[in-house]
This record gives sequence, structure tokens and C-alpha cells, in this order.
Amino acid sequence: MTDIPAHTPEFSRPVDIRQAEGKASHAVEADPAEREALAARFGLVRIDRLTADLELERKDRKVEARGRIKADYVQACAVSAEDIAVSLDEPVFFRFVPETDDHVPDEEIELDADDCDEIDYAGTHIDLGEAVAQSLALSIDPFLTGPEADSARKAAGIGTPEDNSPFAALKGFGQKE
Repeated sequence: MTDIPAHTPEFSRPVDIRQAEGKASHAVEADPAEREALAARFGLVRIDRLTADLELERKDRKVEARGRIKADYVQACAVSAEDIAVSLDEPVFFRFVPETDDHVPDEEIELDADDCDEIDYAGTHIDLGEAVAQSLALSIDPFLTGPEADSARKAAGIGTPEDNSPFAALKGFGQKE
């Protein structure tokens, strides 16, 4: 069996969970090299800013992080490939939980809404930078289109998404001529 190399985060900000006694504030910001590496990882043209202000609260070995992520990035239009500037400012919430080895491959498990925010960690350190990077990745619209998308579709002989829907045949139905 071949070992899969561990992913080395481009934007790592390890924090010892013992630093999260009570409530602790942490601000993280990606530097230019980290933003460039994250842009390559996420298929973006560039990332101009990536910051997060987080409040940490530890409950036993679980650490909850709440706050805001802010980012400015440029992404290519999914149709025309033009550059589109995007600004992000949204709340984030993650819960860091100790890794367990009680997972059985292919075992069906029940998840509730809170489980989806959990990030496993080993030892005594959590990585706020990687958690912020993952939040950014989840916020990126893979089908983002810009103002030139319709022109690019027409030039390529492709209709709009509405023209290709199962209901396109009904478009003119019932209209009087």
C-alpha cells in the first residue's frame, strides 16, 4: 500500500488549544506568498486579501471558533474567462474536535447540521489558517459569470442556461402573436 503524502497547508496558523481558555481572540491574515499559493490551489486568478477575526472558546478538548472571514479575490468567469473581482465578508463558525480512530470505512453515519462544521485535529494544536482557507474555498462560486458571459455564449453559438433547460420548449407557449 502506498502512503499518501500529507497536505502541507499554504496558510497555516497553528494555535495550542490551551490558549483558548475562556474566550480568546485571534486575528489571522494571509501574506502575499500564502495568498498566491491559495489562489493556485483554488483555481483563482489571485487573492488580494484574506483575513479572519475569530473568538475561540474551549470546552474540554473541543474548541469553537466564531467570527468573520473577509477576502478580496479575482476569479475567471465560468463562460468568458474574464476577470471578476469578488469581495467576501461573512460569518464563520467551526468546531475543532480531537481525532478519533473509531471510524469504520464505508460505515453509514448520521450527521446533523452541527456536525458539518467540525474539523478534526491531533495533539494539542488546531490550525486556524487552514480552517479559514477551507471556508474561503467553500464560498467560491464555481459557476460565477460576469457581464460578458452572454456575449461569449452567443459568439460560441451557445444559448443561455434558460434556453437549455427542460422548460425551454414552453418559453413561448401561451403567448399571443
